Amino acid sequence: MQGVSTREMEKLARSLGIENLSRSQVSEMTKGLNEQVQDFRSRSLAGRYPVIWADALYEKVRVDGRVVSMAVLVAYGVNAQGQREVLAVEPMMEESKESYSQLFQSLKQRGLGTPSLVVSDANKGLIAAIRESFPGATWQRCKVYFMRNTLAHLPLMEKDIFAAQLKEIWRAPSAELARQRARQLAKRYEKRFPKAIEILEEGLEDSLAFYAFPELDARKISSANMLERLNKEFRRRTNVVGIFPNRDSYLRLVTTYLMEIKIRPPEFFFRRPYFVYAVCLSCTF
Repeated sequence: MQGVSTREMEKLARSLGIENLSRSQVSEMTKGLNEQVQDFRSRSLAGRYPVIWADALYEKVRVDGRVVSMAVLVAYGVNAQGQREVLAVEPMMEESKESYSQLFQSLKQRGLGTPSLVVSDANKGLIAAIRESFPGATWQRCKVYFMRNTLAHLPLMEKDIFAAQLKEIWRAPSAELARQRARQLAKRYEKRFPKAIEILEEGLEDSLAFYAFPELDARKISSANMLERLNKEFRRRTNVVGIFPNRDSYLRLVTTYLMEIKIRPPEFFFRRPYFVYAVCLSCTF
């Protein structure tokens, strides 16, 4: 049912004390699970999701008799009460503006309104889809990915010292102080590491977008760390299968996992009480 063969399912059933599992029983179990998966994937998203994250991971899936590396687009959100929720997991043939636009359109059809902040890496297709699909939303460049892009142009011996100074930019209590720290860092290293400084200066403003939302906890909304942790949980399960026989088998596996996740209690994504936050954002939706 989770991307494995009927034979493997029979082995699993025997390990649970179930003997002589017929193909018709396997088919019926799969049908019932497919219905649950479809209900979960098409559920309503009514309500506010002030912040969403978007990213992609890649899985091996058989398509038309050949194995392809399929882009799996993931959208993650936090609702107005501070609860995290996976909004969508969509396997696509590629990671592009068109595929992300399809993802966002499906979310809107399920009731998702325009978020205030969308957090992602700097994939050009993804950025274009965000701006086209959610006019009025602010794009936040994930500071962790941004740091990796910058540090890639430093020698190994210098990375730790430079990274420590980079982190201080986003720990600043205000956007102006963050810019000041970035200017000081650029002045200090522009001759030694010109490419790294060029990348820092070009992407800085997009990485500081969260400062426009003081009611949000910057530590939790300025990076895609939560989405990376979710992707790792997906990997733990999909690595057991290796190559999925088709797209639906992959969706059964990851959706079943998502259905089993207990709803976490609200977290402190908001620095102010929600009723204040709702008033602040009432004109942005």
